[in-house]
Amino acid sequence: MAQASAAASSGRNDPAGTKLPEIARDYNFAADILQSNLAAGRANKPAFIDANGNWTYGQLADRAARFGAMLRAKGIRREERILICLLDTIDWPTAFLGALKAGVVAIPVNTLMTESDYEFMLSDSRARMLVVSEALYPKFAELIARKSDLAPDLAHVVVSGNNAHGHDHFETLIAASEPEEYTAPTTRDDIAFWLYTSGSTGTPKGAVHVHASLKLTNDLYAAPTLGLREDDVCYSVAKLFFAYGLGNAMTFPMSAGATTILLADRPTPDGVAALLRKHPVTIFFGVPTFYAGFLASLGMPDRTETHFRRCVSAGEALPADVGKRWSETYGCDILDGIGSTEMLHIFLSNAPGATKYGTTGKPVPGYTLKLIDDHGQTVKPGEMGELLINGPTGAVMYWNNRERSRTTFMGEWTRSGDKYMQDEDGYYVYCGRNDDMLKVSGLYVSPFEVEGALQTHDDVLECAVVAWLDGDGLIKPKAFIVLKNHDKACAELARAMQDHVKAMLAPFKYPRWVEFRAELPKTATGKIQRFKLRAGATPD
Repeated sequence: MAQASAAASSGRNDPAGTKLPEIARDYNFAADILQSNLAAGRANKPAFIDANGNWTYGQLADRAARFGAMLRAKGIRREERILICLLDTIDWPTAFLGALKAGVVAIPVNTLMTESDYEFMLSDSRARMLVVSEALYPKFAELIARKSDLAPDLAHVVVSGNNAHGHDHFETLIAASEPEEYTAPTTRDDIAFWLYTSGSTGTPKGAVHVHASLKLTNDLYAAPTLGLREDDVCYSVAKLFFAYGLGNAMTFPMSAGATTILLADRPTPDGVAALLRKHPVTIFFGVPTFYAGFLASLGMPDRTETHFRRCVSAGEALPADVGKRWSETYGCDILDGIGSTEMLHIFLSNAPGATKYGTTGKPVPGYTLKLIDDHGQTVKPGEMGELLINGPTGAVMYWNNRERSRTTFMGEWTRSGDKYMQDEDGYYVYCGRNDDMLKVSGLYVSPFEVEGALQTHDDVLECAVVAWLDGDGLIKPKAFIVLKNHDKACAELARAMQDHVKAMLAPFKYPRWVEFRAELPKTATGKIQRFKLRAGATPD
């Protein structure tokens, strides 16, 4: 199996002229990343640390080879699919890399979805095997019992944990399998894995990705922007099933020979604070809601207890106030960027030494961006438009969804669904999702701009602004706010919030209504589901 060349191609350029890394036609990502670490002498170096201790690169390579052998012994053939619903432990990279090495398509899914979501994913993917954590098994029990009706292609169930519930036991299968040298003869353009979209705007869609994209996200973004080193210790708030987390916690650290801390539990400020006090995390990957919650936590560690070298944010745009407060607290800038399930990881980002809070930065070299209006024409500088991306890591399609594939993947360009504008320095400023934009008195209002103003109020933990109808049926902004201390909620504070926005922005942008909430509806990856808030927008 020919592996990737380290040299840049002399003939393959992106539209902006950046030379793209050359990847040999015959290529298997799992074999490449496992073999390269062994060849670099890291067989005894910890690749992952989970609740059960250290797992070296040598152990991971052995486990992945055994998992691949198990798939072949079970009759799972190349290009067939397995659904992976695992908590973040060593079993996750074992299953994912083992599947790719065997040429089997891995479909890691969100561990916090509903039974109906899993029913859809099993049926839609036609997965031949389900690999599931014991703690998550109850959500699949009924589906498995009725698989002839609900998931007729499902032939095998493997359970990770102590109780396999009568199915194959993950660790027993691994121990019983002989590690094999076999690597499926895949190419760089072979389908390697799918990722279902988060469902923040409706039914999840299966974004189909190829082997080369996993390496390219590292070579284009992680290596040049983050500069990961072999001595780095990484932790990602976003879980491995998330496109953002997959790079953060597996692809990027392994590409540098670094070590990743895996936390099976859902991250909380207190839990992550304990993790940071225990492990010298140098590369920290978060999301805006977590950064805000962490800064508001009474138990957060002080600067002397942390070892941050790089901090990264994605998933949603980072409020400028949150970024500034984090930098003041920990002496490390947050590099805010944007990626997507469709593009696999970050394609637009701030960079070390060139961070501008309140923006998402500049295009990552290797990607070209443009902003278009409602008629598909490129907007003028300073005007707002929909963001389109041209880059080598775009998904092939949405599985079994030709209509959405045709409107999202437009030749070399991928539609993001995000509204942006460029400032005078060339930095991209987030304005909101297409569906979230407000037109007030004939003028567009960015909900994110209003949210950013609200976020600077001392009492605000997090907020969301959506379109709401007034008594005349006209659209006006409404703010849903979670306070740091919910006991302070009152009409007087609501008016103070409105005045706060009026003092910072044009008066027509202030929220006409303020509703305090104990929490905001979110996807399992932490994105606010504004469509659920908008659902109640009847004339007031």
